[in-house]
Amino acid sequence: MKVLAYQCSTRQALLIGFVGGASAIFGFEPFGLYPLVPLALGLLLVLWQGAASTRSAFHQGYAWGLGYFLAGVSWVYVSMHDVGGMAAPLAAMATLLFAGWLALFPALAGYFWAKLRSGSPLCDALLFAGLWTLSELARGYLFSGFPWLSVGYSQTPPSPLAGYAPWLGVYGIGFMVALAAALVIALPAPARRGSAAIGLVLVLGGGFVASEKDWTHPTGNPMTLTLLQGNIPQELKWDPKSLALSIDTYTRLAAASPPGPVILPETAIPLLFDHIPRETLDALARNGQVILGGAIGTDGDRYVNAAVALRPGENPGQFRAQLYAKRHLVPFGEFIPPGFDWFFKLVNIPMTGFAVGPAHQTPLLVDDQSLWPTICYEDLFGEEMVDGVADSTILLNLSNTAWFGHSLAQPQHLQIARLRTLETGRPMVRATNTGMTAAISAEGKVLAALPAFSEGALTVTVQGMSGLTPYLRIGNGGALFLALLALVPALVLRRRVAKSTTITSRSPS
Repeated sequence: MKVLAYQCSTRQALLIGFVGGASAIFGFEPFGLYPLVPLALGLLLVLWQGAASTRSAFHQGYAWGLGYFLAGVSWVYVSMHDVGGMAAPLAAMATLLFAGWLALFPALAGYFWAKLRSGSPLCDALLFAGLWTLSELARGYLFSGFPWLSVGYSQTPPSPLAGYAPWLGVYGIGFMVALAAALVIALPAPARRGSAAIGLVLVLGGGFVASEKDWTHPTGNPMTLTLLQGNIPQELKWDPKSLALSIDTYTRLAAASPPGPVILPETAIPLLFDHIPRETLDALARNGQVILGGAIGTDGDRYVNAAVALRPGENPGQFRAQLYAKRHLVPFGEFIPPGFDWFFKLVNIPMTGFAVGPAHQTPLLVDDQSLWPTICYEDLFGEEMVDGVADSTILLNLSNTAWFGHSLAQPQHLQIARLRTLETGRPMVRATNTGMTAAISAEGKVLAALPAFSEGALTVTVQGMSGLTPYLRIGNGGALFLALLALVPALVLRRRVAKSTTITSRSPS
């Protein structure tokens, strides 16, 4: 494969990189061919090995990333054009620009790999894994972050690398994916076949061993609850004439549900919480059951995207409310970045002026369990959940993915949720408008799910868990330390070679 890279023209290398990046998407759900991801990364490393310069490696990384993100987040076009009403050419251009921005991160990883490579296969394999992980960490943090399609998300069970999740989180799994890719590339060379094979066995075997440790334990009584999926089309959801449709759908689903907490998705009733009719709340909370659901709340004179827990009060028709305000808002969806007011003249996105919720909030209490809520894509940011999850027993996600239509967004988001359960050792329940409404065990297994784009109610029983995984103690710090440590051997070797060359050049002939 290394010979192939050297024989490729610049144009061929860019095309191979683009196709290789796009093919990696089949490693994620709904396809689930997780070995494809390290193989696609291995192809990228082959191209970098044959790159004539740091500039060439940058361009190859960019081509790979462009294929990867255009294929993987194509649902951005769906949300802007099919649902948001933006003209097709403008939506296509916006999607291309977004993917182009994300592609800069693998491109920069390629530039620095070509610049810092030492010539030692083992050192350069570690360098590849370290730089790749740093590029994903940067993508997850810069400009509010977008960690969607971090390669670690592809390695949910049955991948052996899933065992690293409670130790190192999704970025730590990504490090192992990149390291496995580099070792696979080293295997064909006879001189290093043995050591590369041993390294690959250690990476994969380490995941099996790591998965054997139970960090959390059951607490409280198992909770039986019902997740409602209204399947309200996005074009009707915010239409005042269709308000009755949302109310009738969710009250009907709640009325047919067995006793126990009822959970509605994000902004299920598209009204300010204080404006929801009392008879609607009474209908939802029949038999005195607890209601949890998304709503538009207020914080002074500001609007917040909220999750609300309603418990029956002492008198009939009275409720006690506990509110969680979303902390990580979606750029262009829930707030307007400075200088982008013009964007919202081209697309129809309601409710874009939300305020950020407080940094420290308390879990929603239901019986003897405490639920840590996230709203929409907020559950992408595992480290931001650490403080709240440590005091919680069950994870709760409320989403409205009707924005993304029939696309890859829903199964990809469900896979992200599975990774969160593995990192925290806690189950998750997800109530969504159009899918994927599901319950996930603390081991990352989908216990039950409703079909996407269907109306229904899913009654599940989940067991709350307590205890701290290593990830809940150190967050992404473990993956960051591992990535930085992996750079050291190549940097030290380069310095030794440079010093030796300098001494040799100064020696008298």
